[in-house]
Amino acid sequence: MERSFTKSIMFIVGVLGLSILLGRPARADSPIWAPQALDQLIEEGLTNNMEIQSIAARVESFKDKIPFAGSLDDPRIGLGVINLPTDTFDFDQEAMTQKQIFIAQKVPWFGKLSLKEQRQALIAGRQQAVLEARRLEIARKIATAYYELGFIATSLEINRRLTEMVSQIIKVAETRYASGSGLQQDVLQAQVELSKFLDEKIVLEKKHRILEDRINEQLNRESFIPVAPPKDLSDPELRLEVGSLQTQSLRHNPWLKVRQAEVDQAAVEIDLARKDYWPDMNFKVAYGQREEDFMGRDLPDLITASVAVNIPLWQGNRQDKNLEAKRKSYKAATKSYESLTKSLPYRVDALATGIRDTQENYRLFTDALMIQAEQWARSSLSAYVVNKVEFNTMINAQMRLLRFELKSMRYLFNIYQKRAELEEILGGPLVPE
Repeated sequence: MERSFTKSIMFIVGVLGLSILLGRPARADSPIWAPQALDQLIEEGLTNNMEIQSIAARVESFKDKIPFAGSLDDPRIGLGVINLPTDTFDFDQEAMTQKQIFIAQKVPWFGKLSLKEQRQALIAGRQQAVLEARRLEIARKIATAYYELGFIATSLEINRRLTEMVSQIIKVAETRYASGSGLQQDVLQAQVELSKFLDEKIVLEKKHRILEDRINEQLNRESFIPVAPPKDLSDPELRLEVGSLQTQSLRHNPWLKVRQAEVDQAAVEIDLARKDYWPDMNFKVAYGQREEDFMGRDLPDLITASVAVNIPLWQGNRQDKNLEAKRKSYKAATKSYESLTKSLPYRVDALATGIRDTQENYRLFTDALMIQAEQWARSSLSAYVVNKVEFNTMINAQMRLLRFELKSMRYLFNIYQKRAELEEILGGPLVPE
């Protein structure tokens, strides 16, 4: 008795929570954290995405089916003739001849309708969780492509600066060679480097266009529209508490909600399978109208009532097998839920660790390596002017400075990309501390 009472309380709490979930309007803001420009792209993508629209419509249709699933079948009404003699087809020949009208109603065994309504509510709740998961996935894909576009745009800017720098160095080398104080190989080496940068520019421009096409595709735009890359991103300075993030993922991860709904639905299916051992009832009430007999007597009309039930005669091949199948489905759903429950904390830890390590790499480059590279580039250029270092040393120092800058931006954009991945698992934005 105590176990049954506890189970009932847990179910009521679950239904109340589900009703809140189903009654809650869809969030208008971005599913993940995003700067304003990216937020607008994500909003456009979620608004125009056909799959999102399809899933949202399916959610509404499943919600509308909840009261239908818990309602009785429509009653049946019919007309008939009873005990009509076939030799004369006269309605007044036999006293039991009647013109009958009847109404019938099928009534499932007690509790079946409630369980069917619960099952439909869980189906709707599962679809709502699928909708949240797809919104997060699409937002993450748009964000990943957007930040990658930012890195490619930065690479193009670095490439432009490198090209300008080498072009200036070529002029200096040619002047020195013409005056007899420089070597021809310095000019040739600089020209080779310039050609490499021009080739790199072509590759980067191709990647830039591909990423813009990918974003336009995800936004479901009818025609190509240029996408402005992100600018002036700074270190988000995320301080990640892994234990707290793991707890958040177990509470809000939408795919975990999907599997939890599947477990709950499988449990309801078991209860329904148990109810199938009990018969449904078919009630019927009929009114029979009789004519006067051949002697002119006024015969009273008749009322007939009946109830019919199905007999579980083939229980071994029907109810028993159905119940066993539902139990196996419940076990499969439970294992799937437990598998994701165990894997989520590891995925959160891996992403959080990756973000922390990338942040350290970014700060190492910006706070130390780039400063040192800048000093080396400046001193080597001054030394080259007075013939104290070779051309190769000087040009390598200049290129290394810009390459370090590009490397630091690679780390920065990776932080934002990994953040989007983490937020997809967490089921919502990660607010920086």
